[in-house]
Amino acid sequence: MRRLRFGARIGVGAALAAVVVAAAVTSPDAFLSHLAWASADPARFAAVAVCLALVRPLLAWPTTLLAVVVGYVVGVGGVPFALALIVLTSVPPFLFARRFGRGGRVAAAGEAFVERTGDVRSVVASRLLPAPSDVVSVAAGVSGVRLGAFVVGTAVGETPWAVAGVLAGASAETLAAGDVAGAIDLRLGVAAALAAAMLVAPTLYEWYDERRRSRKDAA
Repeated sequence: MRRLRFGARIGVGAALAAVVVAAAVTSPDAFLSHLAWASADPARFAAVAVCLALVRPLLAWPTTLLAVVVGYVVGVGGVPFALALIVLTSVPPFLFARRFGRGGRVAAAGEAFVERTGDVRSVVASRLLPAPSDVVSVAAGVSGVRLGAFVVGTAVGETPWAVAGVLAGASAETLAAGDVAGAIDLRLGVAAALAAAMLVAPTLYEWYDERRRSRKDAA
């Protein structure tokens, strides 16, 4: 049993080292072309995918790349795994910002917005917007969102992007073209942005109405 555990640790460590080295010397598009080794074995691919999710924030690669990789190897049935990876890769920037980024006007404004909108709804709306994922994670951490709410909101808000990424990865034409960023349909971005606007519209109207009433009373 100890030998098996030791071997598993060695395997995970080797996978992580492989991911780091490959990421350091290639671009995201080029990285996709080196997946044959990982995709040959399900356990190996799962280890590499998790390692990639953990180091991705350091590389500033888009989270959708994880979904594209899963779609390329697993196919359309890999949406749940892709979504889990996206949630996992979003947690480190969130925790870092929550630990070291609190305080100041920006944090106060974020906390006020979250207090009015709600932790989960604010994260869902932010995730639906076609904004950089790490920016959203840091903003949620700075605003004091609870970890549980962040995980749930991220899972819900990132679902459309995870599905789109998996479908793009499953398309041989998309991978052959080498255009990861352009694989996501513009219509999805517009629809997601409209959904986000609808989620926060009541909060924005409430804020506007309060400001209007306070100005009227002051006059």
